[in-house]
Amino acid sequence: MKKTILYISLLLFTCTVFGQRKDENNLVKIDTISSTKNYQLIAIPIAFYTPETGFGFGGGGQLFFLGENNTYKNRLSNILFSGIYTLNKQLMFEITPQIYFGAGDYFIDAHYLLEVYPNLFWGVGNNTPDENEEVYNQTTHAVNIAFMKRLPPDLSFGFQFTFKNHEVTEIQEGGILESQNVLGNRRTVVAGLGAVFNFDTRDNTGSPNKGFYYQAKAHFSSEIFGATSGFNKFVLDLREYLPIGERSLLAFQLYSENNFGEVPFQALASYGGGNRARGYFFGRFLDKQMYVSQLEYRWRFKSRWTLNAFALAGEVAERPEDFFSIKNIKPSVGLGARFRIFKGKDTWLRFDVGSGVDGNSGIYFGINEAF
Repeated sequence: MKKTILYISLLLFTCTVFGQRKDENNLVKIDTISSTKNYQLIAIPIAFYTPETGFGFGGGGQLFFLGENNTYKNRLSNILFSGIYTLNKQLMFEITPQIYFGAGDYFIDAHYLLEVYPNLFWGVGNNTPDENEEVYNQTTHAVNIAFMKRLPPDLSFGFQFTFKNHEVTEIQEGGILESQNVLGNRRTVVAGLGAVFNFDTRDNTGSPNKGFYYQAKAHFSSEIFGATSGFNKFVLDLREYLPIGERSLLAFQLYSENNFGEVPFQALASYGGGNRARGYFFGRFLDKQMYVSQLEYRWRFKSRWTLNAFALAGEVAERPEDFFSIKNIKPSVGLGARFRIFKGKDTWLRFDVGSGVDGNSGIYFGINEAF
């Protein structure tokens, strides 16, 4: 769920305002004022809206470590942290360190999450009916640590350790989770190693104007590391950004996820959300296999305003060979608008409305592009 939350930093201000060098990956961007200190702390008020959370609000910060010599796109080591509460009574606390070594040749990308999260479940499969909807409560502790090596200028690869402890604290009596004894309906531990490969030529990450981004990931959850069941996950994320004249572009994404083995429902591929399948509740459809393909047209009719139109299609299935039946594909279309928060900086407020089939729809209010 955390991947669908889009920060809206409407009242950015510095707690310690000393200069920094920065690039497109930084959540907060300000002009250089001084370079006499070794760190900078940015305070970030947070507000957002998604169908999964309703309105959410909270605060956090980002600590930058200055004075480093980083050859690649001027990236800085930093630690991002936040605490969020939503009107759906969901609580999230996150810490995300990104630490660079050797002028950027090596870096650690880590993440810790504490999540107390009431959520919805409709069962597993591509055609679960709306009347299946049930509520369950879950508390999650999750740690991801990736050690990456950069091969200049655009390639990076490395290894990742993942540990997630999902404690299901309440399920609906007589519901699907209980009556069908769904794997993970009481407690799930996902633990294991993985590999990550990135090829990235985008001019910036928040709102790219050109370039492409190719990512491949493989994760192996094993009882050797304390997992409650063993399974393998493979993810492929392909994105391209094609300029059309000076003011518009076409953005394309193909995303696929494939799981094999005894996969708890928390680790199944999840269709929906504000990034990959706008117009559907995140996790509305769950299964071992998933693909999503989306195309978006972006027209910057003013220097600080952009209009967007998107269309997408995808589905989930138990086996890859079950894909591409016309009756099972879940399409969606939608419109959106963007506003550049700071003149000359690529940080954009985003508003999207998506409409899927069978009454599915969603409104999304956040920051930067969906992909």
